[in-house]
Amino acid sequence: MARRGAAALALALALLAVALPGAAAQGAAVEDPDYYVQEIWSREPYYARLEPEPFSPPLPAGPGEEERKLRASEPRPPKKATKPRKAPKREKLAPETPPPGKKSNRKGVKTKSSEKAAGDDHRAPVARDAAREGINENDFYDGAWCAGRNDLHQWIEVDARRLTKFTGVITQGRNSLWLSDWVTSYKVMVSNDSHTWVTVKNGSEDMIFEGNSEKEIPVLNKLPVPMVARYIRINPQSWFDNGSICMRMELLGCPLPDPNNYYHRRNEMTTTDDLDFKHHNYKEMRQLMKVVNEMCPNITRIYNIGKSHQGLKLYAVEISDHPGEHEVGEPEFHYIAGAHGNEVLGRELMLLLMQFLCQEYLARNSRIVHLVEETRIHIIPSLNPDGYEKAYEGGSELGGWSLGRWTHDGIDINNNFPDLNTLLWGAEDRQNIPRKVPNHYVAIPEWFLSENATVAVETRAVIAWMEKIPFVLGGNLQGGELVVAYPYDMVRSTWKTQEHTPTPDDHVFRWLAYAYASTHRLMTDARRRVCHTEDFQKEDGTVNGASWHTVAGSLNDFSYLHTNCFELSIYVGCDKYPHESQLPEEWENNRESLIVFMEQVHRGIKGLVRDLHGKGIPNAVISVEGVNHDIRTASDGDYWRLLNPGEYMVTAKAEGFTSSTKNCIVGYDMGATQCDFTLSKTNLARIREIMEKFGKQPVSLPARRLKLWARKRRQRG
Repeated sequence: MARRGAAALALALALLAVALPGAAAQGAAVEDPDYYVQEIWSREPYYARLEPEPFSPPLPAGPGEEERKLRASEPRPPKKATKPRKAPKREKLAPETPPPGKKSNRKGVKTKSSEKAAGDDHRAPVARDAAREGINENDFYDGAWCAGRNDLHQWIEVDARRLTKFTGVITQGRNSLWLSDWVTSYKVMVSNDSHTWVTVKNGSEDMIFEGNSEKEIPVLNKLPVPMVARYIRINPQSWFDNGSICMRMELLGCPLPDPNNYYHRRNEMTTTDDLDFKHHNYKEMRQLMKVVNEMCPNITRIYNIGKSHQGLKLYAVEISDHPGEHEVGEPEFHYIAGAHGNEVLGRELMLLLMQFLCQEYLARNSRIVHLVEETRIHIIPSLNPDGYEKAYEGGSELGGWSLGRWTHDGIDINNNFPDLNTLLWGAEDRQNIPRKVPNHYVAIPEWFLSENATVAVETRAVIAWMEKIPFVLGGNLQGGELVVAYPYDMVRSTWKTQEHTPTPDDHVFRWLAYAYASTHRLMTDARRRVCHTEDFQKEDGTVNGASWHTVAGSLNDFSYLHTNCFELSIYVGCDKYPHESQLPEEWENNRESLIVFMEQVHRGIKGLVRDLHGKGIPNAVISVEGVNHDIRTASDGDYWRLLNPGEYMVTAKAEGFTSSTKNCIVGYDMGATQCDFTLSKTNLARIREIMEKFGKQPVSLPARRLKLWARKRRQRG
């Protein structure tokens, strides 16, 4: 594993200003130190790491700093985190030029008493303003900090909680559809005690940093000399003439090691896995896949499912003990990442996962060996490579919420699939289920298949891929949140935008979502702050997609209604495009969850549906009593049906065969219960076989009745 030692750690901060009525100039409330506690992942003792850099000399007194602010208290016992009431605003300490290491998670923010805030939760999310939309009906300041009045005495202060080497500031304007607010210039001040301040100088004069000329494009300003301090202030000097003082900001810097501080020590993390922790462009991604394939040629295969709008191949890596073939009785699993090109954490996690599986298989890790030999795993790390290349040009610090999100022709792949929900629910309302419209394998509308339909080539490639391979379980990795969303993603009520809309397999989906969230290092941690405005802790880091926000034509809903595959959306981090130095920590956050989720493909029942001669029956329908959703057998007659532990009456039926029902018991131990069926042909099917064998067509009883009726009618006439 690559040791990161005490290399500079990237600090993730968010802006949260609070107006305290009746107080002269008070800052954020003191936070519980144990809120920042996390486990140590490094196997080497802390004192074996690098010594801290020398601190800067005490800062001289600065004029005009008489405001009273709350100071951080001494450590105290942890208490339960309170639920945030409004949308927090973010700033973040990100690393300077890519140092190895990680980010510290929680920092404090203060503002002058007259300044506004979006809420009163004093804990800040990890995600950054540049990586979020910021437009929410409960967020009055659109993800930004806004001053209470427009004058030169307004400031926003950030407490890094430890000595930090600050290197730069990135700013954006207020992310509003209706208002034009941004800061055009500002000063930067630093302090070691929050009382005595020093303004960053340009020679002998205070340095004025150039801000934004519009509200969306991030502007980076590097400090002329790195400044070591605990506190930093941004003091706006000018702003858009027709607007107000509002800004989103991100601070760049590296926290200095503090071996004497227990709480900071507990928050340090490295990883023991020797993986390639960096951002990979398209060429580098392809090269890394090739390296993995050369390391593990017996269990890996590289293929592509099509091309992007710009002609880049949509690469996939298969990991199995018999790559390139479907083994009867072995379930198929897939991960998809990068549908939104700027949500790059999922892409890098997939590249890390394929390296990890290869290395651990070679090391004969029994858990990984069993997973690889009993599962056919497919990984698509970048479904939207065109969008990623755009985001990659902007980089981690200067990329925006939307840069690279869509395909080259402006399509959001995530909701570009056919809306089969409306077809199914309409048929149910007309009581056409299952006679005219089945409760599964709902057909794609003809208009969607036409060349003139607004469908991305990447979407068509995924549909063809999912129709070809009998996937059982899949996860699509996204970014900007920490939650696992399960279908349905679309509300059933016509005029609602949020409504809990469960599938017939709701209990199974809840378990699958919880399996990932509960093994993630942060998703179910009640002490962590929310990424944006939603708090998913009441459902243990999971959410029904439609109860969050309705999406028509999502991959999850399409997969469930058109194929056998149970698909979930896994939001792997608040930050869509984290810095390279944060990748080891994000890998540790998600590694166990990624493996556990794959293992869930072996829950429920599995088996073969065969005829009396032992030949597999393809396309046989597997029904579970009490669950209004069926699945079908693959071409070899094998099937997999995800179910929670319990006792089920399962029926197998196929055209031309008599149905068969069995009692199948699913236990709590890992491993699907074998539940095979042997079907015999119906009498009518046997008659047809005999007649076809001797060159005669079987008699169609309805057609014969029609002819007799027509003959009698003519005789009457």
